[in-house]
Parts: sequence; structure tokens; C-alpha cells
Amino acid sequence: MADNRKYYYLKLKESYFDEDAIVLLESMQDGMLYSNILLKLYLKSLKNGGKLQLDENIPYTAQMIATITRQQVGTVERALQIFMKLGLVEPLQNGALYMSNIELLIGQSSTEGERKRRARRALQEQAALPEAVADKCPPYAADICPPERELEIEKEKEIEIELEIKREGEIKPGQTTRAPFGRYKNVFLSEKELAELQTELPSKWEYYIDRLSGYIASSGKKYKNHAATIRRWAADDEAKKAPKQKIPDYSYREGESL
Repeated sequence: MADNRKYYYLKLKESYFDEDAIVLLESMQDGMLYSNILLKLYLKSLKNGGKLQLDENIPYTAQMIATITRQQVGTVERALQIFMKLGLVEPLQNGALYMSNIELLIGQSSTEGERKRRARRALQEQAALPEAVADKCPPYAADICPPERELEIEKEKEIEIELEIKREGEIKPGQTTRAPFGRYKNVFLSEKELAELQTELPSKWEYYIDRLSGYIASSGKKYKNHAATIRRWAADDEAKKAPKQKIPDYSYREGESL
């Protein structure tokens, strides 16, 4: 019976373990355990677009993550706290967790055996075609392009992203100059906006800039005003920390009056 299901996989770049967040993570006590948990969470979130949830309505809890990663609950809880501080994981409004960089790591294909057969067949056909014809793969055959062409496609996508970032940073009439900030240089702030954020969020402005930078890079979302977005995120985080007011107790015993 033919297997028509889609299979998802991680596309780790050669420099993955040299990235600052991963180096810092593995340098910590139990860092290798945390790194192992992180990779397992990436894999578990693939079919849900980066969201860690059992189905549409049930997000993974720390206990569930401990079970599927075969680690102790305490270790998982510490790991999740560190992931959030490093911007590798973000909490969503429905209680689920989102793997921040997942969109840069997702690959998709049919069965592994079929993928290999297609790749071999494509290489054989490429060798028999003139160079000008074999150089480009048609849009409908992007999943059977030889590895060399896949790398070219990835580079073209990276160039498009860089051009898009440059367009976002261009100065429009009436606007002040904005410089790129964040890990991926895609958060644009003017000197005034940066100074205001440093004043309003003295210990967290860098965290929010890097958090927004990672989210934009992984999700592809665009924001009209990056400074306003950071302020909104900071306000939402503070609102979550605020203690909930208790409902007054108006009950009374028999014989007592309100």
C-alpha cells in the first residue's frame, strides 16, 4: 500500500551548534540535557507548525514533556525557563508553547524511501540534459530537485529575506532614520525610540528587541511600528504578573446583618 502521508524533518545548518544561544545553553550545568530536550521539542512541534500541543485543544504540560522526552519534571521545568530567557521558546495565549525558530528549521517530504528514489532519478536525468535545461527545476518539482539546486533555492530565499529587511528599513517621507537591531537585524528603531525603550525598560529592552527579532525571523510577520510592538509585549507580560483581585466574601451567619 502506498504511503501518501507527509513527513516533517529538521533542517539543521552546519553552524547550528555554534549559535550563541546553543553555546550558552550547553555551557550550563545539565546543558547537554537541555540541548537534548530542545531538539526533541523541535521534533515534537513540527507537525503543529512549532506549537507544542497534543492536539488543537490540549497544550503540552511540563509533566507531558517530561514523559515524551524521558526526563525528570524538574529538569524539564528548568529547561523551559532557560529556553524562554534565551528566546528559544515563547508562551502563547492558549497556554501552549511555541518554538521560536521553528520556521527556519522545518522541512517536509513524502516517505524517506521515495524521497531518495526521486533524488537519484533527478540526478540521473540532470546528467542527461543540457546544462541550461538542468540548471532550473520547475515550480511543481521543487521537492525532487537535486541537493545542489535545493541549496541554490535556500540561498535565493535568504537573499529575498535580506532584501525585504532592507526595504523595511528604508526611510519614507516624514520618517526619521531607523537602524536595525536584534539578533537577526530586523527590528528597526530610531535613536529616539531606542532611548525611550531603554528608559522605560531599563533591564529588559535588549530582551524584548531580541525576542521580537527572533519572532519576526521565524514567523515572517510584519509590524508597522516595532517600538509600539515591544511596549505592547512588555505591558502584556506585566499584566500577566499582576495579582488577581479576590472576590469579596459577602456571606454571613444566621443572626448577623450585612
